[in-house]
Amino acid sequence: MYGFIRKILFNFPPESIHYGVMRGLKVINALPFGKNVLDAFCQPKNSGLERTLWGLTFKNPVGLAAGFDKDARFIDELAHLGFGFVEIGTVTPLPQPGNDQPRLFRLPEDKALINRMGFNNEGAPSAARRLLKRRSNIIIGGNIGKNKLTPNEEAVSDYEKCFHALFDGVDYFVVNVSSPNTPGLRALQEKEPLKQLLHHLQTLNAQKKNPKPILLKIAPDLTTEQLDDIIEIVQETGLAGIVATNTTISREDLQTDDTTLQKIGAGGLSGLPVKQKATEVIRYIHQHSGGKIPIIAVGGIFTAADAQEKLDAGASLVQVYTGFIYEGPSIVKKICQGLTQS
Repeated sequence: MYGFIRKILFNFPPESIHYGVMRGLKVINALPFGKNVLDAFCQPKNSGLERTLWGLTFKNPVGLAAGFDKDARFIDELAHLGFGFVEIGTVTPLPQPGNDQPRLFRLPEDKALINRMGFNNEGAPSAARRLLKRRSNIIIGGNIGKNKLTPNEEAVSDYEKCFHALFDGVDYFVVNVSSPNTPGLRALQEKEPLKQLLHHLQTLNAQKKNPKPILLKIAPDLTTEQLDDIIEIVQETGLAGIVATNTTISREDLQTDDTTLQKIGAGGLSGLPVKQKATEVIRYIHQHSGGKIPIIAVGGIFTAADAQEKLDAGASLVQVYTGFIYEGPSIVKKICQGLTQS
């Protein structure tokens, strides 16, 4: 059924249809019995999938990755689609429009997306206000970044502002230094600037009455030496875990023709082509940390088998984004059913 609907949706620009569909979901959610219909079609009925991590109880291990609901506009609606948790953002201190459109592209032959959104969002204060008004008690992660015009030397201040603004509205934080779509951002993954940033956030966190878990989101394009540095820094700073991985800048082994790729241009690639690379990163971190670093896996998860692969590699939780676009609103229910049977 969704395959037919997807063919229709894919005839429209990706960004426009995204907001159109989500507005439609809001309407359904507001109708009498609308929530019941969504729950019936999308909520997993499987027991035994709860996960407890960082003192938080996730009703199931399947979450929605950052980037889908940047401004926390659709939390209550997404909660009825079965997700165990939702990560908002990436949020920056000040509002910013992001990069010029078009900036989101489908690669159907590869079951992939390319995006160069550029942290388009309404700013941390706006997201914080919405979070405090939400009715759902679903676990929320806050993915935070820096504004495009903020130089890297002042990036710590941007992350601090986001941390304080979102603190009361989220259950955990994710520090995003791995998006390829903000110039110079990935330089913050280098050892010394990253250590400085994470130490600072952990110091602020320790001053709070009830500190929140802080995780680091990393790129899939890091060398083993860089991954070793990441493991060392995460352990040294006492970070709660790692989100692995963000989108890749690689274009290797794609089915989409080169002319189309050249026309699309720069951006981060997500979906099925990232699946193997993300799993390798997860497995490396798990093995070389002695399994001591909790990992949220994201990258190429479309089915229960994909999710199980990530869990077997060492992940504790998984997130979907591109898989959600291609598989539809029943993806969480199908993955949970498969995990129960495996």
